Amino acid sequence: MNQAFSIERVPFEQKHALKQLLELYTYDFTEFEPFEVDNGGLFGYDYFEKYWVEPERHPFFIKVNGKLAGFVLVRMLTSPDPDLPSIHSIAEFFIMKRYRRLGIGKAASHQVFKMFPGAWEVFQLENNMPAISFWRTSIRDYTANHFQERQEDGKVIQTFLSRP
Repeated sequence: MNQAFSIERVPFEQKHALKQLLELYTYDFTEFEPFEVDNGGLFGYDYFEKYWVEPERHPFFIKVNGKLAGFVLVRMLTSPDPDLPSIHSIAEFFIMKRYRRLGIGKAASHQVFKMFPGAWEVFQLENNMPAISFWRTSIRDYTANHFQERQEDGKVIQTFLSRP
């Protein structure tokens, strides 16, 4: 990858740009899930506003050479067991087609893992083979193959630890 990329928290004032990127992401995702648009022609995202009011949700832009290239939404999952730590999760991850297969997604995912040390869980729909391949490779490379994978409820789930 010979392009400069950055991960930047989405400020409230720029949330409209994230909302637009979420529409592109959801459109791409209709290949795997039968999402429908509303009467205004938009897919929408039920949890969108929560990323600016709930402290366990973190919205980030992925930029390449200062331009928007995608986003990542991170959230903290609370364990039902009070003795177990919370788990970080990738809620949504999107790289625009122009920037795919350049190493940007992998580099961005690794940077996000470093930003949030601790337990992680990343899941993909079992019919989304491109995502499964991407996340397996990215997580394998990040953890030096120290991760677990399971299938559950139509999902492929990788779990691992990110060290500070």
